[in-house]
Amino acid sequence: MSSNVQKEESQNNTSVYNVIRALIHLLGVLQFSYSVYYDWNYVVIPVSASRMGSGYGGKLQFLTFWDAILQSVYFTICLLNDIIGSNEISIKEKPLIRKIKDYMFASVAFPVAMFVGVTFWGLMAIDRELVFPKALDPFFPSWLNHVMHTNIVIFTLLEMVSSFRTYPKRSTGLTGLLAFMVIYLIWVHVIFSKSGVWVYPVLDVLNWWQRIIFYLVSLSLQASLYIVGETLNKAKWGKVQKELEGSKRRKIK
Repeated sequence: MSSNVQKEESQNNTSVYNVIRALIHLLGVLQFSYSVYYDWNYVVIPVSASRMGSGYGGKLQFLTFWDAILQSVYFTICLLNDIIGSNEISIKEKPLIRKIKDYMFASVAFPVAMFVGVTFWGLMAIDRELVFPKALDPFFPSWLNHVMHTNIVIFTLLEMVSSFRTYPKRSTGLTGLLAFMVIYLIWVHVIFSKSGVWVYPVLDVLNWWQRIIFYLVSLSLQASLYIVGETLNKAKWGKVQKELEGSKRRKIK
């Protein structure tokens, strides 16, 4: 086994490192699951304050809520992998739960979390009324806002640097991401057809051609964020991955 692999494997398998990684996963499960529970059961926004979240679909109208569910599921899988799976770097055969974890992170967990965080705070900086009207402040707690729009980015980055993974073939990963986002965009139009109301106020100020361009730009940004994740993973784990692949080739010979 090469020096870089040995170094990372040695650090990866220390009890302190395992505890830190498991703690990140546990905190992820607790905060994202609780945010979904709290938002669903206790956040009630009167129609007089804002139409957002009212009518068909309820909380499930929003990509933010989808992402909170996604992160809850992902970090639960991470925690289960800590317990019954394996975080070994040079493992011969990954258990199924580890394969699911690695693919889910690359294809949806990382890019969707980054997209939600970047677009939310970006639009907030431009005009908050387009994404999170000020009228919502008395009904939507600040801590919940940060869990759903800030902590998702922080914990996804912590996961990036604390857990080794092999990214899937780019076309395979992007297919999963595209499928997820197309399903959501179809859902947005189902909501509009049922209620006559667009999920996000920004869609109200666009005509159909502008919406199509908006969707294409959004999907392009998602794809770009996938590549950002792939690049960050390579920067952190690339040397180890390269040496593992070289070791496998030598064994085959």
